[in-house]
Amino acid sequence: MASLARISRKALTSALSSQSHRVLLRGFAAEASKAVTPSPDRVKWDYRGQRKIIPLGQWVPKVAVDAYVAPNVVLAGQVAVLDGSSVWSGSVLRGDLNKITLGFCSNVQERCVIHAAWSSPTGLPAETSIERFVTVGAYSLLRSCTIEPECIIGQHSILMEGSLVETHSILEAGSVVPPGRRIPSGELWAGNPARFVRMLTHEETLEIPKLAVAINDLSKNHFSEFLPYSTVYLEVEKFKKSLGISI
Repeated sequence: MASLARISRKALTSALSSQSHRVLLRGFAAEASKAVTPSPDRVKWDYRGQRKIIPLGQWVPKVAVDAYVAPNVVLAGQVAVLDGSSVWSGSVLRGDLNKITLGFCSNVQERCVIHAAWSSPTGLPAETSIERFVTVGAYSLLRSCTIEPECIIGQHSILMEGSLVETHSILEAGSVVPPGRRIPSGELWAGNPARFVRMLTHEETLEIPKLAVAINDLSKNHFSEFLPYSTVYLEVEKFKKSLGISI
């Protein structure tokens, strides 16, 4: 009888434990099935943002300390942004095949695409070189070309492989420079394909570096909004005050 009582107690205990286990599982399943409503105060962060600096193999883009590069610019591979230069919003400098150099106090404005091919069909250097005091207008496309100091490239212009823009020259907006074409010094060119329009006056050539310097001064205002020196903390303090949070 005693052994029968022990066996019955064991069976009863195991039955109760299995039943309680099933009850717990049902409770967990019911809790898991409930829809989770996120807090309205929660910020939805997007971690898929693009990278500004993209190393490719052994090549890492180099940006000077005082150069301004907008947050949504893409610099990839063999790219050098030298002192005082600026690259504005939405531009892409892709040096995956060859070198791209942006010289002193030059600027590449919004939505420009600059690339360099492996080699040039004209036999000229395939790298893209933009020298000092050059202004490249918005939405321009440059590929394996050379722009000498103190030039202006108008908006929506296209410079193909091996093209050369000599110093103190201006290319009007919407111009297309075919492969291997040379724009001589001190001239104004325009059209598709680009053709000679007239010689520049002395006053016009003096205004070319002044424009580059003016854009450089403007970039400093944008540069101050990003690390290491920024004024965003003022907006944060204002927001904390509106919520009654002590600063």
